[in-house]
Amino acid sequence: MSDSVSDCTEPRRSAVTEAEVEALVRGICFKTGPPRFLGVELEWLVHESRSPRLPVPPERLEAAYAALRALPLSSALTVEPGGQLELSSAPAASLMECVGSVSADLDAVRAVLREADLALSGLGQDPWNPPTRFLHDPRYDAMETYLDRTGPEGRAMMCTSASVQVCLDAGYEEPGPLGHGRRWWLAHQLGAVLVAAFAHSPMACGQPTGWRSTRQSLWAAMDPGRSSAPSLDGDPRAAWARHVLDAPVMCVRAPSGPWDVPEGMSFRAWTRSDSPPDREDLDYHQTTLFPPVRPRGHLELRMIDAQPGENGWIVPLAVTAALFDDAEAAETAYRTVKPLAERAGSLPAPRNALWTAAARAGLTDPELREAAVTCFAAAADALPRIGASAEVQEAVAEFTDRYVARGRCPADDILDHADGTDRLFNGTELRSTEHLLPGKDIRT
Repeated sequence: MSDSVSDCTEPRRSAVTEAEVEALVRGICFKTGPPRFLGVELEWLVHESRSPRLPVPPERLEAAYAALRALPLSSALTVEPGGQLELSSAPAASLMECVGSVSADLDAVRAVLREADLALSGLGQDPWNPPTRFLHDPRYDAMETYLDRTGPEGRAMMCTSASVQVCLDAGYEEPGPLGHGRRWWLAHQLGAVLVAAFAHSPMACGQPTGWRSTRQSLWAAMDPGRSSAPSLDGDPRAAWARHVLDAPVMCVRAPSGPWDVPEGMSFRAWTRSDSPPDREDLDYHQTTLFPPVRPRGHLELRMIDAQPGENGWIVPLAVTAALFDDAEAAETAYRTVKPLAERAGSLPAPRNALWTAAARAGLTDPELREAAVTCFAAAADALPRIGASAEVQEAVAEFTDRYVARGRCPADDILDHADGTDRLFNGTELRSTEHLLPGKDIRT
């Protein structure tokens, strides 16, 4: 859950009208051109090295994060409401540049955490601990108040979930495999395949939940105005502008004291009120929307669970980059997932039947398994063309053999050994790709 300020608007203190909001969103949130840059945002659970089931006391987390903030990282380091750690890469000109810079930052972060007897775990959902908020500030107080109105899922999302978020350029203005309209549509249909293949959160509070991606089930159960995708019919810019205007306002910021949490007020209604929002309010409003694909000048794909092993995150990054930025692989992916759109029906992701099956069944779903096999093969063919190292190609091949070809996902390993989740936290059970990715090689 990335809550940093969006790039979609430029601050200005005058109030904005409904028409101005639509023009601003349409003009800025899809910056088209050749796909040149790639990024990744990695969320991690932080736990005690020796007793991973135990929550880390706040004072120990605060001391560790103070030390981490002193590191000279190329990625932005932020902390999520429940104390999860997030690293957001700088835009990279290639897959290997992104892999190398983030890997170096993770090495530095892990070294500091080891000194504090803490460690990172790539799990989409904390298998043991209930949601407990670490950050207490007006934004998260307001967010918790708002999300609690519709159930406990929002608080769990805030405090116990973690993900791999891949950031891609919006694509060309013109039609075609790399055009922004195709990429927008593909992100929402292929997104279900990515949910299923990389599902890695089948437990909560010590018990299996019935979902292979419990994290994705939380998003689907939250307020639909905040976590659903807009309609995929028509122009993406117009659809997203309508979505931003019609989405409920989570909070109205105040210079001091608690923030107001209105009930049932859309941003459109706010612009028509006696105290309309300004451009900074518009900018902030967009950071409180959590659809599976969020346009922020680029496309932010938010549906992938955090992955096992120190370097497991590299596989979804590489596969996604290959399927979107290589024209041949993108065309294959489009043709492969097009039949799945009928199964999705008219409901938006993540609430439609396709996404529900992906989160619940993973690749035990025959159609999703078949689509994943084809898409992973296309990605493997494309990886050399986008400059992936031999080690990254081998990691993707091993993931494919271990999971995709067998109709499995990382969550199935946890379910096979549910009583040994401590070992999963410590990384001794699920090291699926890290031995293939020695640090001296992946940075080249």
